[in-house]
Amino acid sequence: MGSIFEMKQKKVVIFGGAGYLGSAITRAFLNEGAKVVVADVFPEWSEPYIQDLRENPNCVCFQCNLESTDEIKAAYDTCISEFGGFNTLLNIACYGRAGNLETMSYEDWNSMFDGCIGYVFRATQAAIPYLKKNENSAIVNTCSMYGLVSPDYRIYGDSGQNNPPNYGAAKAAVAQFTRYCAAHLASYGIRTNCVTPGPFPDARKNPPEDFMKEMSKKTMLGRVGRPEEIAGAFVYLASDAASFTTGANVVVDGGWTAW
Repeated sequence: MGSIFEMKQKKVVIFGGAGYLGSAITRAFLNEGAKVVVADVFPEWSEPYIQDLRENPNCVCFQCNLESTDEIKAAYDTCISEFGGFNTLLNIACYGRAGNLETMSYEDWNSMFDGCIGYVFRATQAAIPYLKKNENSAIVNTCSMYGLVSPDYRIYGDSGQNNPPNYGAAKAAVAQFTRYCAAHLASYGIRTNCVTPGPFPDARKNPPEDFMKEMSKKTMLGRVGRPEEIAGAFVYLASDAASFTTGANVVVDGGWTAW
């Protein structure tokens, strides 16, 4: 009898699968036997994260502009042409301009909404005709602890790591959209859930040591997360182990939002 987390029948498109967390999630799906299309813009800084993915025969890296519904659909078509199907969607990507609450322009505010919830809407809407063709399809979105609680600005100071107001608001919208889709798509056999990461700072952004210490104190476990520690939640929600789970938000934050 195989593992309930085994994914040999999963044909997956991961938007944002080339980033710091996305590449670890992609790797976890491949390790469980999934076939994966990583749809991303592949900035130069992402190459160290994905060198092994480009060499994996069960993974295709597909250049995709998430502002384009046509390119989103092309990612789904690529999954079908390369792997014979498409039954699992992961929305991990997030993009947009940051800014200060008191000085941010409407254009910058809206850019983050389009890069968080706008693209998730486009990707989900475009996926529905494909996913309806399967008996068991899954969508897993990505929220943030700052879609649940406000940043504690006492720990940020002048670290340069400050979290912008449009990011948290847009991520909260992703969580609510997930619940809506769970209800609306259940009759098609499409499960829709989301994962809420806590503090998983990317060393590429050079977070100051003092900031890292203060951030670690905010979690019950006294440290920040490692990329591989977020991957299991996505694997669970996409797998048959979660066949009776929809509309859920799995929080992986070291206890940050629980006290």
